[in-house]
Amino acid sequence: MMEDGGKSDGPVVPAKLLNKAPSGAAEAVEGRGRTKGNADPRSTPRTQSRQQDVSHALDRVRQVARRDRQARFTALLHHVTLDRLRAAYHALRPRAAAGVDGVTWGQYGEGLEGNLEALHGRVHRGAYRAKPSRRVFIPKADGRQRSLGIASLEDKIVQRAVVEVMNAIYEEDFVGFSYGFRPGRSQHQALDALAVGLRRKRVNWVLDADIRGFFDAIDHGCLERFIEHRVADARMQRLIAKWLRAGVLEDGKQVETEKGSPQGATVSPLLANIYLHYAFDLWAERWRRRHAQGDMIIVRYADDLLLGFEYEADAQRFQEELGQRLAQFGLELHPDKTRLIEFGRYAAQHRRQRGKGKPETFDFLGFTHVCGQTKQGRHTGGASHGEETDGG
Repeated sequence: MMEDGGKSDGPVVPAKLLNKAPSGAAEAVEGRGRTKGNADPRSTPRTQSRQQDVSHALDRVRQVARRDRQARFTALLHHVTLDRLRAAYHALRPRAAAGVDGVTWGQYGEGLEGNLEALHGRVHRGAYRAKPSRRVFIPKADGRQRSLGIASLEDKIVQRAVVEVMNAIYEEDFVGFSYGFRPGRSQHQALDALAVGLRRKRVNWVLDADIRGFFDAIDHGCLERFIEHRVADARMQRLIAKWLRAGVLEDGKQVETEKGSPQGATVSPLLANIYLHYAFDLWAERWRRRHAQGDMIIVRYADDLLLGFEYEADAQRFQEELGQRLAQFGLELHPDKTRLIEFGRYAAQHRRQRGKGKPETFDFLGFTHVCGQTKQGRHTGGASHGEETDGG
């Protein structure tokens, strides 16, 4: 492994990002602590020394990434080893739908070692070719349909192995308020962080921001430039580019993709987090530090953004500048789904004084959040749907 410690043109990753809540409270609301699985060197079976060596090699990548926020890694593909491909195969769901090649997990496993050795050779010779994803549609709660891309089995294997390697870098970079599709993080932790922030910080306004068609709008050029901030291995860059440009197969016809990353692909969540890390996370944290006049909390789960503000003026300014920021990277806020609402311990009182009804609610990660008091008089600060509350 070679690391170039020279300066990068990319933005400098800031220090640990906190909502300033007391230590230990839901990871200090958004602390980038060593979450379970965040940097666990035992990601492959511990019974074989060669697999331990593979994990230890990634430990060295983590250490460099942690020590030098501007280091660019020039030799990453060699970490995509036969052992890592084998572990990736066994981590796949055996009954998952097949991709365009029709190959199932069980069929591939009948000649597993020979298949993996051939795959490993093609990846490292540059002869590996990504196949288009098979596009399927699943119904959404609002009656619309969500597009999913089902990758071929070998694409899933290689993508999972590459994600493990790249996570060694990006789990050191990603900020604390980013929770979606990361090792050792979950929706429950995001909800806990939000609850702690609403309860302990002076939040009077909530911005529930929705990025219109995010996964379909990812600009390939922007994404590749973001990746180059950390990944200088040209072979790894070409591998990612192959997946981005492989296209989809729909109704028997292959459709080329000039932008977007198919939801359902193993590599898509990581690519989405990298994109929003640079397009949103670093900018939002810098905005909070430089421009917010009062308290401000941030929780992001994939492309679901939830922000809390002490002052309405901060919230309004942030919303306006967020739209401008996202536009620089081909993204836009959904005008009908992005809402700024009065929310917090004083919302009910202030609305009564203005002759308005109960405070509005908002949905986040499948839960409806309300502000009010329990019947015992305890302020909920953002109770999830189902908790016994009195909106007064």
